[in-house]
Amino acid sequence: MADLLNKDLESLCSSSPSIHTTDQRVFQRLYAFGILPLVPSVSVPSVLDSIEQIASLSHLKGVIMGTKGVGRGLDDHALEPIWSLLAEKKLVVFIHPHYGVEAAWGENDNGHVLPLALGFPFETTTAITRIILSGVLDRHPDLRLLIAHSGAALPALSSRLASCIHHDPVTASRLKHDARYYLGKLWYDAVAYGPEELEFVSRVVERSKRYDGPVQMGTERIMFGTDHPFFPPLNSTDKWMSVIENLDAIETVASWTREEKDGICGNNAIKLLGLGSTSTNTTL
Repeated sequence: MADLLNKDLESLCSSSPSIHTTDQRVFQRLYAFGILPLVPSVSVPSVLDSIEQIASLSHLKGVIMGTKGVGRGLDDHALEPIWSLLAEKKLVVFIHPHYGVEAAWGENDNGHVLPLALGFPFETTTAITRIILSGVLDRHPDLRLLIAHSGAALPALSSRLASCIHHDPVTASRLKHDARYYLGKLWYDAVAYGPEELEFVSRVVERSKRYDGPVQMGTERIMFGTDHPFFPPLNSTDKWMSVIENLDAIETVASWTREEKDGICGNNAIKLLGLGSTSTNTTL
C-alpha cells in the first residue's frame, strides 16, 4: 500500500503546474514526503525497499514519520538500518505527532484544545529527546530530521535536559556532546504562531555552536509551515488563519533580516530538499 501511495504522490507532483522564479529557475508546484510502512507486521527489509523506492522518485524529497516507529518509539534499535539508509539517501525525515500523550486533561470539556495545543507538542518533545538520548544523532550525523511545531517544547527545556543528563552518568556516557549541541543538528518548521516563539527557537538553535555544534544562523534551520489541515476556516469563504498567522509571525520578528525571512519562506527548504541553488529573489 505504501508503495502505491508513493507512486500516486509522485504522479501528482510531477503533473503539478510549474513555478517560474525571477532568476529564471523553474520548480514544480508540488513536492512531497513519501510514506513508509512502519507497522509491526512489516519487516525492516521491506521498509528499506520503500526507502529505496522513495529515493528513486524525483519529486519525493523525504518521508513523514510518526513517533512510534514500529511500535517501540524512535529510539528502538530495530530502526538503526532505517536511519542509516535515510541518511545515506539524504532524505528528509519529517517527524510529526499523531497520538498525543497519555495524561489526564481534567474533567472540563475543552474540546480538542488540550490534546492539540499540548498533547501533540509533548509527544514530539518526548520522541525527539529519546532520539537524542539513544545516540542516534551521533551514530548517524548526516540524518536530516525536520521537527514539527518548531521543535515543540524541546528548545525551552534543552538546558534543563542537559543538566539532567549531566547528573546521570549512565545516560551521559552514551552521548558525544552536550544535549544543546543536537538542537543545531535538527531542522524545524515555523508553525509556532507567534514571532516571540520563533525568535526564541532560532536563538536556541544558533546557541548550539557554543557546544561544538555547527556555526550557523539559527534561522537557517527553520522553514515555513502551514499546519494544514489544522485548522480549517469556520466559514468556507475565510482564509486559513494558520497560514496567515504563521506568515505574519515570520514577518514580525524585528531582529531577522530580509534574507533570513526569505530563507524561512522558501530558500531554506530549497537548499535542504535539494531543489536548486538558493536565491533571495525566489518566490514560492
